[in-house]
Amino acid sequence: MARRVFFSFHYDRDIFRVSQVRNSGITKGAFEQAGFIDHADWETLERQGEDSIKRWINAQLKGASVTVVLIGAETFNRPWVNYEIQQSYADGKGMLGIYIHKLKDPRTSLPDSKGRNPFENIFVTDSNPRRYLSDIYPTYDWVSDNGYANFANWVEAAARKASR
Repeated sequence: MARRVFFSFHYDRDIFRVSQVRNSGITKGAFEQAGFIDHADWETLERQGEDSIKRWINAQLKGASVTVVLIGAETFNRPWVNYEIQQSYADGKGMLGIYIHKLKDPRTSLPDSKGRNPFENIFVTDSNPRRYLSDIYPTYDWVSDNGYANFANWVEAAARKASR
């Protein structure tokens, strides 16, 4: 079954690593991709204000089965990534995180430092004791866990866990 996947990530810092995941061939055919915007369009959207950004994100999330958070060095601190995770959780989407820091930036030929898991930012409000999304949703490493070979299985498992 084809899945619609929303990719959440820190655009400025990680777009070149994200593009390697996106263009690896594993997402072609089996997955419809959402959540990609070019830099000029993003700047235009930012100038229109927060409400416009939220509307764009919500439209991209609509119909997605799974949200994949591509985790770089600074993803943890990105307010829009946190918003996308919160909306995905509220909508009952499947979610997973993938660390991409080991992928080399083609501009520098260097990997990056490992960032914190953004699922650690958000907790389930009706849980006592407090339960963070990092306890609920899995994370993988694109390089160490062979994302090229396993991405489809990770997405499918997240979709099934969410009954999507």
